[in-house]
Amino acid sequence: MLFNSYIFILLFLPLAWSGYFLLNAKKKYEYAKYFLTGMSLWFYAYFNVSYLWVILASILVNYVCHLKIAACLKRGKSIHNFWCGLGVLFNLGLLFYFKYYNFFIENINYLFHTSLFLKNILLPLGISFFSFQQIAFLVDVRRGDIKRQPVCDYMLFVTFFPQLIAGPIVNYREMMPQFNNLELKHIDYKNIYTGFCIFVIGLAKKVLLADTLGQAVNWGYRELHLLSGFSTILVIIFYALQIYFDFSGYCDMAAGIGYLFNLRIPVNFISPYKAENIPDFWNRWHITLTRFFTRYLYVPLGGNRRGRLRTYLNILIVFLISGIWHGAGYTFILWGLLHGIMNIAVRIFHDIKKHLPFIRHEPPVSGKLRKILAEAVTFAAVSIAWVFFRADSVDQALTLLSSMFRFHEPGTYGELATFFDLQEIDYIFKALHLEGLVFVPYFSMACHCLISAWLIWGCKGISETGEWPKFKPTLLKCMLYCGLLLWCLLSFSGVSIFLYFNF
Repeated sequence: MLFNSYIFILLFLPLAWSGYFLLNAKKKYEYAKYFLTGMSLWFYAYFNVSYLWVILASILVNYVCHLKIAACLKRGKSIHNFWCGLGVLFNLGLLFYFKYYNFFIENINYLFHTSLFLKNILLPLGISFFSFQQIAFLVDVRRGDIKRQPVCDYMLFVTFFPQLIAGPIVNYREMMPQFNNLELKHIDYKNIYTGFCIFVIGLAKKVLLADTLGQAVNWGYRELHLLSGFSTILVIIFYALQIYFDFSGYCDMAAGIGYLFNLRIPVNFISPYKAENIPDFWNRWHITLTRFFTRYLYVPLGGNRRGRLRTYLNILIVFLISGIWHGAGYTFILWGLLHGIMNIAVRIFHDIKKHLPFIRHEPPVSGKLRKILAEAVTFAAVSIAWVFFRADSVDQALTLLSSMFRFHEPGTYGELATFFDLQEIDYIFKALHLEGLVFVPYFSMACHCLISAWLIWGCKGISETGEWPKFKPTLLKCMLYCGLLLWCLLSFSGVSIFLYFNF
């Protein structure tokens, strides 16, 4: 079920919200948790009911492993490491089978000239997210940070629908205490208003910006032979904007729904395109994934405690695995390695800068200009890396990048602009009797670009400080947000799934 769908907004969400608070009002707190779990499983199964057994089996195995680990720790038995390892291996094995089996077999066939059969495997939605979430849970139980938990709490932790499909990757200790807090089980109208505002902002990012940009991007990647020079750069930038508004829009909507239930889902984005270098970018983009890799991979590998070379190797390993986690393909591997190499390059530069006096001093430009230049260079580097993330193959990515240096112009700007020729804009120009003018599609494309740039660089993001804000209700704001919601609802004819649903 999509957040940007009529069934979710007009049926599922009101039903889930009212049922949850009705049961809490009758002090049936455990029933409220089971009800929300059941609604979350319906939300998950709505895409394809065949997905349901996968997540239920995953929950069952992980819950049993957690019980065994907790029991062993209580009795002082060292076998808890076995159960933790078994649980982690189960999650990784499940992920490997559904996500990487065919990719592995394809490479075996290519390298050894075999003819092993590929399986028709349907990738379960969100398997990368709920697998990592449960790995983190088992490791925390093994470390003694989490004790034995009731089954209703654990099921709700894994299945809670706002973060189930595409994150954020939440920790047990930051979510379940909120569900068990009796003060949060009553309707809070301030939270409802705040959640509504955050949800509408995220919905607008997805429906009005990301989906429109995505149409132009899809055309560009289909018609590579028509791209050249500046039109190629536009397609690259459009995808960088699309994936930002798509994924951050989803996380905004998840956080807004959390507010409706009096819950605080962790911030996953803090203006990532305002980053001044690649490490800063990863401190702002998909924060919960960065947190997971830092706590459960980078630190256990040794982090930065074993010298510079080992630190650089650890960084490369983390980003390689990050690339593999995002998808089964060499494009994702290259994308991860590119970010790892760029991350290491920044660290090497700063290390050299500390030891060479003649480059210690800051360049003779103002702080503001230096910041703008740093943000521009980082955005360019991230956007080029996104090409490998989006491309269907390495050849397609290299072809697109090479087309930046072709300077014949076959008139692709008009083709790109047609995807921004929205009905809403047409109505305005028709009312002004200007619908026949050639520049109308270009005007709409320019408006999208300017609005996107203003939202990313020109204004403060709603989670700029790392905390969700509280919106103060006024009549004008209520009318604006209701109008924006109505605009989004009327634009649902072009519904598309979220990009991160595929991971």
